[in-house]
Amino acid sequence: MRFIETLALVGLLTVAGAPSAFAQGGDQAAAAAALAKAAQNPVADLVSVPMQLNMNFGMGPEDDVQEVLNIQPVLPFSLNDDWNLITRTIVPLISQPDFGVYPKRENGIGDIQLSGFLSPKAVKDGLVWGVGAVAQLNTATDDRLGQGAWGIGPTAVVLKLGNPWVFGALVNNVWSVSEDSGRGEVNQFLLQPFVNYNFPSSPGRYLTFAPIITADWEAESSERWLVPIGLGIGQITRFGKQAVNLQASLYYNVVSPDAAPEYQVRLQLQLMFPK
Repeated sequence: MRFIETLALVGLLTVAGAPSAFAQGGDQAAAAAALAKAAQNPVADLVSVPMQLNMNFGMGPEDDVQEVLNIQPVLPFSLNDDWNLITRTIVPLISQPDFGVYPKRENGIGDIQLSGFLSPKAVKDGLVWGVGAVAQLNTATDDRLGQGAWGIGPTAVVLKLGNPWVFGALVNNVWSVSEDSGRGEVNQFLLQPFVNYNFPSSPGRYLTFAPIITADWEAESSERWLVPIGLGIGQITRFGKQAVNLQASLYYNVVSPDAAPEYQVRLQLQLMFPK
C-alpha cells in the first residue's frame, strides 16, 4: 500500500475512533453539541480555520493521486444588530501529478477564492441563510494548478438546523472577467448539498454527507459534470484548550469527465474559536 493510501486509511480510522474531550453530562456535552452544529453551518458567527486535505485517486491516464490541501479561514463581521458578513477564503495548496506528459509532479498554490455572505443574525425556526458574491483570483503558481482567469459570481447558502439533523446546500457560479493569453473562458458551477446526523448519545459526533458537485458549462456535455456520492464521520474534541472538528469522508464519482479521479478521501481538521 502506498504511503498516501496508508495516510488516508489512518485518517479515516482516527476520526472514527476519536473520543470526545467533552464530558457527557451538563454544560460540556451541550457545548460539544453546539460546536458540532456551528461547524456544520457555513455562515455561523464563529471564527474558524478548516484545513481540508482532498486526496483524489485514479486521476488522469496514469491513475495517479492528486493532493489538494485547502486552507479555509472563516471570519464573521457584525454589521449591525441584525446582520453579519461572513467571509470565507479558500487557499488551495496543490500537488498535481504529471499525467504522463510533464517530466515531474507540480507543487504550488492554486487559484484562491474569496466569498462573502450577508446573513441575518436572527435564526427563525432553525432556518439560516446567506447570500453574497464569490471572487476567483488568478493566483496559481503554475498553469497546471489553475484556470488562468480572474472571475466573479453569485453565491448563496441555506440550511435548516434541527435536532438531530442539519441539512442544506451551498451554491455558486463563477464567470471569468479576464483570461491569460491562450486560456479559455471560465463558467463554473458548484453545488454542495449537505446532510448531517448528530448522535444524541455522543455529543459532538456526527455523520456527514457533503459531496461537491461541479459543472463546467464551457465543456462538452459528456465532460461537463462531476458528481460524487459517499459518506463521512466527524467528531468535536479538544487539543488541550483548543476546540477542533475532526472529519473524514470517502466519495466515489458516479459521473465524471474522463480525466477526473475515480474517488476521493477527504480529511479535515478545523480549529474553532467560539466567543
